[in-house]
Amino acid sequence: MNAKLLAQVLRPLNDVYSGFKPAELLVGLEQPDDAVVWQVDEDRAIVATTDFFTPVVDDPYDYGAIAAANALSDIYAMGGEPFLALSIAAFPPQLPAAFLSEIIRGGAEMAKQAGVIIAGGHTIQDKEPKFGLAALGWVDPKRILTKKGLLPGDRLVLTKPLGFGVTTTALKQGIANEKDTAEVIGWMKRLNRDASRLARKYNAHSCTDITGFSLMGHGMEMADASRVAIRLRYKDLPFINCAMKYAREWTFPGGASDNKNIYGENVAIIAGLEEYEKMLLFDPQTSGGLLIGLGAEDAAGYMDDAGQQNQPAWIIGEVIEGKGIEIY
Repeated sequence: MNAKLLAQVLRPLNDVYSGFKPAELLVGLEQPDDAVVWQVDEDRAIVATTDFFTPVVDDPYDYGAIAAANALSDIYAMGGEPFLALSIAAFPPQLPAAFLSEIIRGGAEMAKQAGVIIAGGHTIQDKEPKFGLAALGWVDPKRILTKKGLLPGDRLVLTKPLGFGVTTTALKQGIANEKDTAEVIGWMKRLNRDASRLARKYNAHSCTDITGFSLMGHGMEMADASRVAIRLRYKDLPFINCAMKYAREWTFPGGASDNKNIYGENVAIIAGLEEYEKMLLFDPQTSGGLLIGLGAEDAAGYMDDAGQQNQPAWIIGEVIEGKGIEIY
């Protein structure tokens, strides 16, 4: 669902709870963040989120693992550590039980890797498979990471490459080869845990994860919330190896056009780019990386530490005064 439609759909929640916000609710609907935060005591707050989607890959185990990593990413984006989850599943009755079990196993093993227990959940019948998690995590209420907080001069660090949407669509169309499929699945199954821990270590000012609204959409959310502009160097943007190949074949998911229609008017592309290169900026990601804003010195420290830990990271631009996103 695109951002404008989502805002319209959620309007009744804002209407019903207008003027009613418990002091314990530190992050809620009033800002477009990745999860909600509820303060428990002086040193602890709970981060809560939910996410689920239809299959983006053919293998049921990989699908379950990607869905779990994607759901937990929202907690990492807030600077939290997940600990508990419930599964959310909808399965067609004609699917073999073994297929369904592999989805559940993939999700459970990814959650266990993150130190999370899936303690239950709910399953219904539906025409198309859907799987994900409702997850809880802990966060220090004094160190919550949100989309608000970018400062002019901050460096922007991205922790996974781009191009997942155009590649998984190629897979659905039956034209992605085995090597390309393995590459994109490997990235989507990677947890954002270590990237988030480094963000906290180096005093990140702001953070989000790059998912369905693309780098441009989620970048705009950060820029708007922080009342700043973002300048990105296209040559510094990381893409998975096959992204350009499938972009030239225009295997973009429908969400890419939606993202361009919604966010494109606020994106100034100075670089001389082909249309397929421009569209990659709006490519929806599943289980994408973190976009982190850090002071210049902290960004340098982050990059050094990330290199020592084999944690992927790229400095892709900086924060400037103004509004919108500039690509050069």
